[in-house]
Amino acid sequence: MQLVRRFHLPALFCSMAVLLCALASRPYADMGIDDECPYALMARHLANTGHIAYNGWATAMLGWQLYLGAAFIKLFGYSFASVRMSTLLVAMAMAWLLQRTLALAGINERNATLGTLGLMLSPLFLALSVTYMSDMFGLFAVVMCVYGCLRALQAATERATIAWLCFAVATNAIFGSARQIAWLGLLVMVPSALYVLGSRKGWRKSRKVLWAGAAATAAGALFLFACMQWFARQPYSIPEHLVKPGENGFYALSRFFHASLGLPFLLLPIVILFLPELGRDLRRTFRTGALASVACGLILLILHVTHAEAKPVLEPTMGAWGDWISKYDVFVDTGMGGSPPIFLGVGTRVVLTIASLGGLLGLVVSLLGPRADLPETEGPRALSWRELGILLAPFTAAYSLLLIPRAATKEGIFDRYLLELLVVMLLCVVRWYQERVQERLPPAAVGMVCLTAIYGVALVHNMFSYSRARLVLAAEIRASGVPDTSVNNGWEYNFAVELRHSSHLNDPHIEFPANGYAPVPPLPPR
Repeated sequence: MQLVRRFHLPALFCSMAVLLCALASRPYADMGIDDECPYALMARHLANTGHIAYNGWATAMLGWQLYLGAAFIKLFGYSFASVRMSTLLVAMAMAWLLQRTLALAGINERNATLGTLGLMLSPLFLALSVTYMSDMFGLFAVVMCVYGCLRALQAATERATIAWLCFAVATNAIFGSARQIAWLGLLVMVPSALYVLGSRKGWRKSRKVLWAGAAATAAGALFLFACMQWFARQPYSIPEHLVKPGENGFYALSRFFHASLGLPFLLLPIVILFLPELGRDLRRTFRTGALASVACGLILLILHVTHAEAKPVLEPTMGAWGDWISKYDVFVDTGMGGSPPIFLGVGTRVVLTIASLGGLLGLVVSLLGPRADLPETEGPRALSWRELGILLAPFTAAYSLLLIPRAATKEGIFDRYLLELLVVMLLCVVRWYQERVQERLPPAAVGMVCLTAIYGVALVHNMFSYSRARLVLAAEIRASGVPDTSVNNGWEYNFAVELRHSSHLNDPHIEFPANGYAPVPPLPPR
């Protein structure tokens, strides 16, 4: 046990599990997947020239992500595989960090390990762990900030508290440069931690810590402002406006709620453990279920009335048209024709919906029910639920508010946008189960984690196999004398073709320089 505590072997096991599952999926294909092709080419340009040059696609700043990708290119040469391995390295580090964060939050080692694996081995995390997208890099900044704040709140001395607060500010400022929304850690979570420190020890007694934390936060905010000013002046970067003209606020709220119904599904290995709670108090279960059904029905009815293309409420709720976790066998949002094979049929989706929303209802019932006779987390390092709420609730609210305008757009909210909310939900749900239901997660949790990992490996394997097949088809067409510029192999493949003939993608969202977008002439009649 001393060896386990000293080297944090459970956290190391989580990192190795992510590595093994990622490699088992054979994540190689010499073409971009989703948004990663322009990002990989930016990393190559940085490795060759030492300068960052945007190419007309990135709304994320990318920041340290580009430098890490460029370092891998310097070491192993340019390929999609090399830049993807930089993301895998970050995913492994985050698995270690997430397990330690859960343990710091008062969750025992076994439960923290199972909770981490339930999330990190899910299809969504595995897919993003082996693609050069900005989501994993931005999430790493948020988890690092949570870890730093927890260490600050549990430090034994003022000097250690100040050091951990500065650590949280510095790491969030640097690692958040990959994805700007991650800076909510510095702007919201660190001030929340300062409030907890002041209310716990008294504002006068904590003056030194509070002044030091406020000064560090202010310095971090100035760094963020400078980064945003620099980003706004970069040619061919794409600005992301918080509020767009003509948005329907009520419609955006309803679509955000619809997207949020996917949270229990994405955290199914843990949420499903609350299903037995439905049978403990049938009267409370019936009353809670009836109220929840009426509320959900009204919101979804409004969504259907305000938007004729409303999606059905079957899990995965956001995956009916090609998101990362969808009813299809592959990631199909490529702009190509044809009908993809359906992997999750209607019957399977109904079962998943019952399990997900039933587990969520069981969680609500346990929240409203009497406390179980279980020992609460104790010790000098334990945080109360009030303190955890003050630390995490403002961040969750701010993050959700920034997602709501995105919900009103044509693209809506992708499942990968919920990663930060999933981490907060995981921490709270696992600790609640440990304190109010059962001290140890049951053996069923191990089985669910294994099933989730198997599904994740299969989905990522299919995604890359599909990309390799498209490359074979493109090579056959090219060998017959047809140039790549005359072939539509999906927008992911077309990125590389366009950027071979131009310095940037011809995107209508380009605002700087003013003439960066050239209107596309209509196609000739057939």
